[in-house]
Amino acid sequence: MVNLPEDFGASKGLAWLGSRIATLAIAILALTAVLSSYTIVAPGYTGVVFNIATGTLRTVGQGLVVRIPWITRVQSYPTALRTYTMVQRIGEGSSQSDDSIDLPTMEGQHIRQDISVTYNTSQDKADKVFASFRGADVSEIEETFIRRTIITVAQNMAGQMSLSEIISTRRSELQESITKELIVELNKMGFNLDKVNLGASHLPPAIEAQMQQKMAAQQMALQAEYELQKQTTLAKAAVAQAQGEAQSTLVKAEAQAKANHLLEVSITPTLVQYKSVEKWNGVLPEVTGGNTPFIDLRKSGKE
Repeated sequence: MVNLPEDFGASKGLAWLGSRIATLAIAILALTAVLSSYTIVAPGYTGVVFNIATGTLRTVGQGLVVRIPWITRVQSYPTALRTYTMVQRIGEGSSQSDDSIDLPTMEGQHIRQDISVTYNTSQDKADKVFASFRGADVSEIEETFIRRTIITVAQNMAGQMSLSEIISTRRSELQESITKELIVELNKMGFNLDKVNLGASHLPPAIEAQMQQKMAAQQMALQAEYELQKQTTLAKAAVAQAQGEAQSTLVKAEAQAKANHLLEVSITPTLVQYKSVEKWNGVLPEVTGGNTPFIDLRKSGKE
């Protein structure tokens, strides 16, 4: 009878366990290889396929992309428009905190400015983005390059303007200059800029109080100018009315004078006597203080 070592059963169990583990590892490896053999590029994105062995890059459209496990890598970048927003109000921007930009002015003052930038990558530039940022995800690129570029360009452009120009008179010009500069800077790294929107401007309390006082003074000045213009207009109207009335009186006086002259020229003794007789009722007055004005007794006697 052959006697087996006491640890024979234990060794057999360990061998069986090792075999099972190896089988499971192979299965996991095979499954991982299958899953790693393809990648899905989502709609609105373009994919960049990077071959680790050869170092080559190629771009692919949305959909299923077949790749070699552990040899090729696929990174997606947005071809649809994407907006990066920096605002003061919490929860409305790309960051959950106050993320508005600090803008310097030509006078050395500072304000907080809301801004949003809309951009994308085209399929023919996706490989350039991959190479420029070493295959980083777009969210990581936004938090570094996109964000820093927006802040730098906006501050440089704002620093050439006064506070009043930034918030009022040259605001559209500031937005346009930021847009032009960002087009150049983003394009260098493979991005296309769509538009820039300047949102609300947030002034420090002291500056805001000064601006309100200035606006109040301007309103008072405008009101005073309006009242002056009003009084001037009323005065001109009064003068015009007086001149009109004077002209009317003069015309009436001239007309009356001409009428009087004509009347004076036209009055003759015969006309006066005729008018008197025309109005006489045929009764001589009982008492007279002088000659009867409208009867020539000498002429009457002769007749």
